[in-house]
Order: sequence, then C-alpha cells, then structure tokens
Amino acid sequence: MEDNKKQIARIRLMERRLNRAVAAVKRLEAALDKYEAVQEDIAVLDEYYGSELWRQDLADDEAGRLPEGLKRGVLSEDSIWNLLSDSKELNERLKR
Repeated sequence: MEDNKKQIARIRLMERRLNRAVAAVKRLEAALDKYEAVQEDIAVLDEYYGSELWRQDLADDEAGRLPEGLKRGVLSEDSIWNLLSDSKELNERLKR
C-alpha cells in the first residue's frame, strides 16, 4: 500500500495542475473570441493600408491639414504593418 502522504501530495499537485490548465483554457478561449470578433477590422485595415485613401490621408497629415489632436496611429507604416504581420503569424500558429 502506498504511503498516504505521497498520495495526498500527488492529488494536491494534480489539483493545482488541473486548476492552472482550466484557467489557461478559459483565458485562451476568451482571447480567441475577442480575436475572432476583430477579423473584419483586420481585413479592412489590410485593404486600407497602402491604398490611395491611406496615401491621401498620410499626405494630408504630413501637409498639416488634419487636426492636431487627431490620433493617427493608422498613418504610421509600422502600426498597421506590425498588426498584419502579427495576425498572420498568429493565424499560422493556430493552424499548427
């Protein structure tokens, strides 16, 4: 018969592993739900980035024709490119 202390220790360890895994799965599920919800946004940004509209918006910004307090992260080449690149890598990872 196995030592009762070892058995209890094993059950406690397995319980911690179960709780940690359940929490991680729930967090991932919620994150995937949020990610799925923004797929249309990502597709629209992909079309906008580098388009004539984007180029015109960038030119107007550079010419000072846009309001000073306007957030303009979408006019930064890096912001959208990084998002699209990260999204592509994430999609490939999810496929694997």
